[in-house]
Amino acid sequence: MASKDQLTQLKNRIFVSALLCIIFFVFAFPVQAYAKDNSNSLPNLNTFIETVTDGNASVLRGVYVSKVMALAIVQQPVGNPGYVSTTASVATQFSIATEVGNVGLLAHNTLAGSLFSNIKQGDLIILVYGDGHLESFMANSIRRYQALDPLNPYSQFKDIETQTSFTAEELFNNVYRGEYHLTLQTCIENNGNSSWGRLFIVATHVENQNIIQESQPYKYGKSLCVKCRQNLR
Repeated sequence: MASKDQLTQLKNRIFVSALLCIIFFVFAFPVQAYAKDNSNSLPNLNTFIETVTDGNASVLRGVYVSKVMALAIVQQPVGNPGYVSTTASVATQFSIATEVGNVGLLAHNTLAGSLFSNIKQGDLIILVYGDGHLESFMANSIRRYQALDPLNPYSQFKDIETQTSFTAEELFNNVYRGEYHLTLQTCIENNGNSSWGRLFIVATHVENQNIIQESQPYKYGKSLCVKCRQNLR
């Protein structure tokens, strides 16, 4: 019978295999670019909620950042953690991130992922569920890594800011494990190489004690924190 440590190691290997698929095969091959920076034509939050809700309280349906992006969210097919949508203005929820207790969103850098680089530290990222209730996160870490051997799925990755190198498993742990948070991931193009590097936006959850109930209940059942509302006006 396998020990607890052996089972943990096996699970880690499964996670890493899925991550390798995500950080290499999924993003290594360019697709036609459709997503553009159309922040001037973004809907307001209420309008966006109405376009993505379907009544399913347990499923993520949209992600919204004021003046940056308003993207629908789709889920990966069961057993296919390497799937990333090729539809414009759509992000994909990373199932392996869900398994480790966090939220991960993926997008091609030639599609919706091109908007991820417009997110700044301090920006509020609003997740919309199928019944219209909201979850708020604040972007607090923007991390960029270079793939030291872009054509090798087992390449190590170098933190562009600190010059520290990481294995794929270490990279996964850095961006997807830990206290409850949201991670957005896409590729970084450089000198015509669409898989040169990886961009991760890590955002911390806005705790419930920071959520202030308004005198008039929010239309979709959950109020935003004061700072959220100020930033979304």
